[in-house]
Amino acid sequence: MQITWFGHSAFRLEFSGSVIMIDPFLSGSPVFSGDALQAAEGCTHVLLTHGHDDHIGDTAAICRETGAQLVSNPEICGHLHGQGVQNVNPGNMGGTVDCGGFTVSFTQALHSSSSNVDGRPLYLGNPMGLIIRGEGQPVVYAMGDTDVFGDMALINEFHRPEVGLVPIGDRFTMGARGAALACRRFFDFRAIVPCHFGTFPMIDQTAEKFLSEMGDDASKVVLAQHGKPFEV
Repeated sequence: MQITWFGHSAFRLEFSGSVIMIDPFLSGSPVFSGDALQAAEGCTHVLLTHGHDDHIGDTAAICRETGAQLVSNPEICGHLHGQGVQNVNPGNMGGTVDCGGFTVSFTQALHSSSSNVDGRPLYLGNPMGLIIRGEGQPVVYAMGDTDVFGDMALINEFHRPEVGLVPIGDRFTMGARGAALACRRFFDFRAIVPCHFGTFPMIDQTAEKFLSEMGDDASKVVLAQHGKPFEV
């Protein structure tokens, strides 16, 4: 599996003919340089954890351009269908949907989910984490925006994720201490990719505190560079 991090929580996963964009906040991101549609070239699926603008990002444009399938909760799928996204595959917490070459299972996340439409907040369902499982591939847990919570132990027991995409930036998600506790207590990840940091001044700018809190498990942390693919 090849993974590319574009900053914030925007990822591209490639394996077995599938090209997955997760939370593709690109053209509006202060840490992304380039063309959003080029970054999403060949995209087959867009997965969204929740409805905040810094996660929905360029989803509608990507789906319209590529025909990619949108996988998210029913509220987000309905909202973006109204923006011209034709191919939607909705699900909700506890459920699993078949995406052809892989499945996505939806888990709990402790956050909120809405968008601003004409200056008013629009409710966009519950925030979620995503378990991505492809045959012969490492199981990926994209946590979305969340705090640490005890039922992460059940997520690990049920899904056995091997790669974690973990928010660490604090203020709107777990900070370094909570994220490290989650990774060390509840999971046996072989690769941990920190995200949701270094984007806006209000959140942590580096992963240094997270690495320190990870202690002896810091070797599992992959400090990805923006736009540079790596293998897991």
